[in-house]
Amino acid sequence: MANTQARFAALSDPTRRHIFERLEAGGRSVGELAKGLPVSRPAVSQHLKVLKEAGLVAGRAEGTRRVYHIDPKGLAAMRAWLDRFWTTALDNFAAEVDATARKKR
Repeated sequence: MANTQARFAALSDPTRRHIFERLEAGGRSVGELAKGLPVSRPAVSQHLKVLKEAGLVAGRAEGTRRVYHIDPKGLAAMRAWLDRFWTTALDNFAAEVDATARKKR
């Protein structure tokens, strides 16, 4: 399931996206992530499971709790996929600028 489509699908849910954004500052436990959210700790755990299966989040044991963080490999894969479109857009823009410049000559 860890592919581009699964990553975007995982982030399509507003609660999962909010959890993911909270991890931007660094690793957090389920309890820390659940504070201030309108969902229970078990629900946060389920959302983290989806994010983990999509390759966007990883967790490690720290004593009696698990601390979750953004998985840089999954995020890099999403960025590479998006950069592909940015490169195409820039290439198209450069071609349009060149065509416009040739018309003015």
